[in-house]
Amino acid sequence: MSPFYAAGILLGRAFYNRDVVQVARDLLGCLLVRDSREGLTAGIIVEVEAYLAQGDPANHAFRGPTRKNASMFGPPGHAYVYPIHSRFCLNVVTEPEGVPSAVLIRAIEPTEGIELMRRRRKARSGSQEVADLDLARGPARVCEAFAIDRALDGWDLTSGRVSWIEGRSDAAARHNSSVVVTTRVGVTAAADLPLRFYLSDSPFVSRRA
Repeated sequence: MSPFYAAGILLGRAFYNRDVVQVARDLLGCLLVRDSREGLTAGIIVEVEAYLAQGDPANHAFRGPTRKNASMFGPPGHAYVYPIHSRFCLNVVTEPEGVPSAVLIRAIEPTEGIELMRRRRKARSGSQEVADLDLARGPARVCEAFAIDRALDGWDLTSGRVSWIEGRSDAAARHNSSVVVTTRVGVTAAADLPLRFYLSDSPFVSRRA
């Protein structure tokens, strides 16, 4: 097995310093980890979207660098976190520095710290209990469950602390079915590009083709 994907192995800079579509597909089955004062949360990445550096008007960097999208132009393996309707979405920056491509983490299958995720999501939704299936199904829910906000924009995901991604976990072995390739969710520009990828047999996917 490639060292990129070995269970429990921190994904390094070389993993992210590749074509964004390849990185997006290879992130499926990997483990997102967040270590905070409240405790540790982790889960299997089951759905992602790629955003291209060239010819993709849905990319936040399509019109060039700004203060808000600066992280997209930084080194590969850093986080790009942006706000949306008072919530947040987590992206992983790919390709060489100066090339603004990224992978949006759309859905996670929780594996560790599930009770902490419940508390965080319940705090957001008021008194309503949140089903385990919905803890991190959708990009904004991922950030709520993992306590990710703009404070982590630009964070080095290869540092192995605070937040990072590990190679494919043993728990991902049961996902033996194919990867589904389809169009992205919630974009109006370049809406026909087949740049969303998910594990076909995962019930934690936010939306099926």
